[in-house]
Amino acid sequence: MIKSNLKHILDSQGNDISIRELARELDCQFETIRRFYNDTMERYPRDLIDKLCKYLNVTPGQLLVYVPSSE
Repeated sequence: MIKSNLKHILDSQGNDISIRELARELDCQFETIRRFYNDTMERYPRDLIDKLCKYLNVTPGQLLVYVPSSE
């Protein structure tokens, strides 16, 4: 399973930016950033991954993590 690590990254970097402000900074819809942050997104748009990686100075492998399912 692929999971979003956005919440952890924002918390660990000490960013006091809200997800609403992040959406504004990246020129993205708030709902899209909210779903990414809360790990409820079903598909991850490549352009958004690119914007987040550049803005947060992280790699896609840091932003999205693989967690093996327990099936």
